[in-house]
Amino acid sequence: MKTRWLVGMTAALTVLGAGPAFAQSVQDYPGKPIKMVVPYPPGGTTDIVTRLVGKHLSESWKQPVLVENRGGASGMIGTEVVAKAPADGYTLLSTGSGPHAVNISLFPKINYDPVKDFEPINVMLVIPLLMVAPTNAPYSTVNEFIDWARKNKDKANYCSIGAGSPSHLAAELFKSMAKVDMTHVPHKGSGPAIIDTIAGTCQVLFDSAVSSGQQVRAGKLKALAIATADRVPSWKDLPTIAESGVPGFNAYTWGALLAPAGTPKAIVNKLNAEVVRILALPEVRDYLASQGAIPGKGSPEDLAAFTQSEIAKWAKVIRDGNIKAD
Repeated sequence: MKTRWLVGMTAALTVLGAGPAFAQSVQDYPGKPIKMVVPYPPGGTTDIVTRLVGKHLSESWKQPVLVENRGGASGMIGTEVVAKAPADGYTLLSTGSGPHAVNISLFPKINYDPVKDFEPINVMLVIPLLMVAPTNAPYSTVNEFIDWARKNKDKANYCSIGAGSPSHLAAELFKSMAKVDMTHVPHKGSGPAIIDTIAGTCQVLFDSAVSSGQQVRAGKLKALAIATADRVPSWKDLPTIAESGVPGFNAYTWGALLAPAGTPKAIVNKLNAEVVRILALPEVRDYLASQGAIPGKGSPEDLAAFTQSEIAKWAKVIRDGNIKAD
């Protein structure tokens, strides 16, 4: 009994003794370079915004912030790397809706849990999807497209940037909510999908405002609506799908910052406060606006709730549409 008591006291004293040192380490964070893993190839919007945020983090905290692209397997390779990294705040994940909200329902097995294996920090950006059509299409609004599609079931094709992509899932959500039949024509990326939509092979495309928006402004596509629940400043004159005949419709892509599960709450909160500050800087806001994106905000708790809701939302779309990954 005496031995057990001594062991218990020794363990307690060890934890208490480590307390001030641990608190000091959190206070001094970051004391060495930070690595931000992007689970996509270089050059995409998430990658560019991560580098922009990393630059400002490095300037304010006087530590290098290194961005490492670990693309492949629909974002799962880089995501798994961070899930297994030390929970000390020095390896972070800058990811998107695919790896963190869709893959868990799209693939039969993934080697990480998007909820249990990560500490949410904050949403970094939201990228609206545009509903676009060929310029010579006989419809210019969502309601007109719905009427046309119901009368032309054999002609109503929609392009996507790939099976299981936000483009694909948004179109399937639209099919369900608008009660229209459309045939899916998948492509390997945004570029080919846009080309086929411009050519009229597909009658509609849901695509990121970053890529399809350039073609709309160049007069090569026409935008029927924006897919977010509310209008956005960079497309202030473009109505939403929700206000154009499909109430409640809301689809977009997003980027978020996360840390491995078990990262100290004080470090998570410190990262959240600094990244939210950076996202509010004019340089960052102007860049996001130029890309048709919306800067993120909110607390770690907000991101945790958002992630759960996104997983549930897209799981239903994937299940109801019997969607399979390529």
